Amino acid sequence: MVHIYHGDGKGKTTAAMGQALRALGHGWHVGVVQFLKDGSSGEVRMLASLPRTSVVACSTDGKFTFQMTSDELAAMRTRQEEALARARAQAEAGEFDLLVLDEVLDAVNTDTLAASSVEDAVHACKPSCELVLTGRDPAPALLELADYVTEMRCEKHPYQQGVAAREGVEW
Repeated sequence: MVHIYHGDGKGKTTAAMGQALRALGHGWHVGVVQFLKDGSSGEVRMLASLPRTSVVACSTDGKFTFQMTSDELAAMRTRQEEALARARAQAEAGEFDLLVLDEVLDAVNTDTLAASSVEDAVHACKPSCELVLTGRDPAPALLELADYVTEMRCEKHPYQQGVAAREGVEW
């Protein structure tokens, strides 16, 4: 089944990583691919240390996509397409019971990953494993393919008051 956690609120990645932890607790094999992230958050580092878990981060080298040169964007696209293709192949081969594609919706929205690649991955993975997609503004086609859709909406956040992201809470 396909899960989508989306919206402008906090908790999309947290929910996905919680789902991964739950699956691991039941003996499942879990894959996590982080798009537009470097894999340094506490929950990802912890998951990567556990057995039956594969974690791949498609780092942005510390830059937002709007700060990248055309060559850097092209390299990012290549890394992300390769990571998605590899994860898809592993899921199709039965290596994962759960596959998390964290921030994959944002990768599509920033044009660093083709929407068609994500849709193809959903179709390919759906019969063989649970698939979790996170990010903002999912395409209508992905919403249609999903079995679970949860929107996280920001009503209030310390960032709005000038409080920076805090270790152990936001990352």
